[in-house]
Parts: sequence; C-alpha cells; structure tokens
Amino acid sequence: MAVAQDLITLKEASQWASNFLCRDINESNISYLIQYGKVKKYGNDGSTLIKVNDLKNYYSVNGKREIDWKKKLGSDLNWSLSFDNLRESDTTKHVHRLHPYKGKFIPQLVEYFIDDHIDSFKKSVFFKKTDIILDPFAGSGTTLVQANELGINSIGIDVSRFNCMIAETKLLDYDLVSLENEAKNINQAISNYESVENISAFEKDLMLNLSSFNNSYFPSPEYKYKIFQKQIDENKFALEKEKEFLKIYNDLVKKYNVKLNNFSSKNFLDMWYIKNIREEINFAFDQVRKIKDIKNKKIFAVILSRTIRSCRATTHSDLATLKEPQTTTYYCWKHKKICKPLFSIKGWFERYAFDTLSRLNTFKRLKTDAFSLIIPADSRTIDLFKEVKKRNQKFSELFQKNKIKGIFSSPPYVGQIDYHEQHAYAYDLFGFKRQDELEIGPLYKGQGLEAQKSYVDGISNVLINCKKNLANDFDIFLVANDKYNLYPIIAEKSGLKIVEQFKRPVLNRTERDKSPYSEIIFHLKSHS
Repeated sequence: MAVAQDLITLKEASQWASNFLCRDINESNISYLIQYGKVKKYGNDGSTLIKVNDLKNYYSVNGKREIDWKKKLGSDLNWSLSFDNLRESDTTKHVHRLHPYKGKFIPQLVEYFIDDHIDSFKKSVFFKKTDIILDPFAGSGTTLVQANELGINSIGIDVSRFNCMIAETKLLDYDLVSLENEAKNINQAISNYESVENISAFEKDLMLNLSSFNNSYFPSPEYKYKIFQKQIDENKFALEKEKEFLKIYNDLVKKYNVKLNNFSSKNFLDMWYIKNIREEINFAFDQVRKIKDIKNKKIFAVILSRTIRSCRATTHSDLATLKEPQTTTYYCWKHKKICKPLFSIKGWFERYAFDTLSRLNTFKRLKTDAFSLIIPADSRTIDLFKEVKKRNQKFSELFQKNKIKGIFSSPPYVGQIDYHEQHAYAYDLFGFKRQDELEIGPLYKGQGLEAQKSYVDGISNVLINCKKNLANDFDIFLVANDKYNLYPIIAEKSGLKIVEQFKRPVLNRTERDKSPYSEIIFHLKSHS
C-alpha cells in the first residue's frame, strides 16, 4: 500500500497506522477515531474511507503525548502501563461492566501483575494457579474476577454491602436458560406497565423534534470533527442552540401536561427521578422481589440498579458526580448534541438485562473452578479465617494449608470518593444498611492533615490485620495516587517495606478535566 494514496479503507488505515506507530492498530481503533471526530470520514456509497494525511496528523500529535506527559509528571512514568492501545470494550470486557463503579482500576492492570504469562514479568512471577490472593478493598470485584479467570483463588472484603453484591453477582454460577426466561418475563411486565397518561406520546414527539434539531445543527461525526479542528467555538454555539431548543421542549411539556419531578429531598429516589420513572422503579422492584431463585434475584437487582443509575435526572457528564436535578433538555458535552432527561426506564432495563446475559455468557466460557469469596466486613477488624470457614469449608482447608500468597488492591484515595453515597439510589431502593462511618479516606472528610492522619491509620490497620493470614514470602501490590506521600509512612507503620514502585499514566478519564494524571503501584514486602 502506497502512503501517497489519498483515500484508504479501514483495513488499509489499520495497516498504515500499525506501521507508523510500530504497534498493532486494528480497524476498531480507526473506527473509534471516526466516531469521535478525530479523523474525517469520506465515502458516500456506504464505504468508509480516510485520508492518510488526517491519520498522520492525528498520530503525529498523539504520538507526542508520552513525551508531553513525562515532561509534566516525570521521566519515571511507565508508559507501558497506560494501556493506550486498548478500546473501551477491552477495559470493560465481559462482567467488568455489569454495573458502573467510580474509582475502579482496569482489569488489564491486574493481569499485568498477577498473570505469570505477561512477558514483562518473566523474571518475576508473583502469583500462580492455586494460590490465594486477597483484596481488602474489593469494590466491584475487578481483582477477584481476573484472579478467577487466571485460575487463582481469591477473597474480597468490603464495608459496602452493595459493593459486595456487585462483586458477588459477577462470580456466581447461573443457569443462563432460566435467567434468560426470567429476563423476558420481567421485561414484558415492565413494557406493559403504564403509570402516567400521555408520557409515551410526549416522548415520541420530543424525540422527533430532537432528532431533527440535532441532525441540522450537530451532525455526527462532522460536528465533532469541526470541534476537534477548532473550526467551531463550542461554548458559544452550544449555549445558543441549547436555548433555542429549550423553547420547543417547554412547549411540549405544556402540551402533554408532563409532571417532571416530585421535588422532594426527603430521600434520594424522590429527589433525583422524574415522576413517571419513580413509579416504574417501584413496579420493576416488585417484579424482582417475586423471583424465587436467589441467584437470579440478586443479578436482576443489580440490573435494576444499573438501570436506575442511568435514569437519574442529571446530565450525562454529571452521572458520576451529581450536581443538581436536570429536568430540561441541555447541550451534552459528552455526546456533543442536545440531550434530554429520561422519562421511562423501559428501554434501559431491556438493554441492560440482555447486555448482562451476554456478558455472563462470555465470562462463563472463561471462568475457572478457582474459589472466589466476597465478604461484607471491615478489613481492619475481620477474623478472616473464621469468616472463610463459616462460608466455605473446602476453601478454608486450602486457606489453612497454604495461607494467602499476597494482596492486589486499590485502596480509596484521600478525600476523593464517598463510596456509599455514589450508590445512594441502590441503598434507598434495597434498604441496605449504610456504613459510611467505616469508610477510609472518604470525600466528606476532606484532604487536610487530620484526614491524612486518619487515612494512614486506616490503611495501616488493614494491612496489619491482613498480614496475619499471609504466607511468609508474600507480595502486596497497592494502587494509589499518593500525592501526599503517605505510603512510605503506611509501610513503616505496617511493618512493611516498599521494594518497587510503578508509576503509570491514567488515560481515558471520564471527567471533563483531562489534565495529565498518574497513580503508583506500590510493591511491598515484609520489613524483616
């Protein structure tokens, strides 16, 4: 293929980019660039063609990103841990995307350190099949899922009951035929349910107007490409068109007499959901409670939770961190067009139910018979062997014989996330007991000196308690953004020493702030 060729196909583009960057770039990577306006699409007969110069310009600029980031974050930045060649579908593979979870690491990072087939670690194999690995801050279960896939036994502990349910449902063994039948029945019941008159007609009319407006003023991917090329002042244009469509929206709300919100702050569900959605949630939860099989009931509870998270009255950009209820149309910085609040859970529940079935089916083919155990508890005080024995006798026998080979975990960062609050909708709906006071380093405590001291004590106490159950030659890996340099203190207080550090760039962040950001993987061993 000649580089001088003006227009090339996706296949040719992937070959050219692979040669240019000296690493594998597939057709999906190129399609991603077109979808998000990084390069322009040509071809009007159904074919997709790209200009070589567009690709060269894009990769020449982004090829410099490693150099620029190292200038800002330090030359010790390990770019191989950026996983910048991966698509979102790779980093959210199979069950890792069963439910959103703020603050989780990508599965490839776990694989990099615990998989004994990773080339970079042929000289240093830390974990092998039949070992036991512990995650004392299990979160949504990323470490446990990857450990199971690799045939490594695992234990996860978390103070959040809902976090434990997310992790547990990823690792349960299901009768997928039964699960699919259940999905069809529940989805049919929800689809047939009508709580508010005119809501369907209102949404249909709104969508027609919205589609016409967006096609006229925000055609994709042309509009994104113009923004990328700085041919449009996005702020000015977006505000102008947002106001223009808002008039159309308000007229439709009046026409169909739509009730937007209960405007009650007595609980999360009443504050953050439009009236019709609130009533559909109650109906859907009634259907879930009728399920007899406990495993099926748990996974459908997670599906419903994922659904109602997406249906909160907020902008798409603010889904991770809520600001205020959004009950009107708005310019969406994520999707680069006018978006609307949601008025029904029906489409989302169906989408997530069958997406979940597909992901469980994919993981079933990879799943091993390694033990996986999730325990809702405080890692500072748990009697781990006692809890394992209470739940699984065979696992406890292996535990007693071999002990735990090590830890791979991402502890909470100081003052960044309130882990219970991020799933407030689920705690409200399911009635789980919240234990916010047991969180280490929560957002509500801030990042001051007192918060830092409390954080050091909390993480140290976790490590001291967990060490009781570790094998003699253990390895501990902790992923942290240690901007206050607390981990050397934590290591000393815990009777550990930091033997190695891996500083990685964190790419593909969801926040609008895309400034260079890094985290460190601390490798710790016994001080003695």
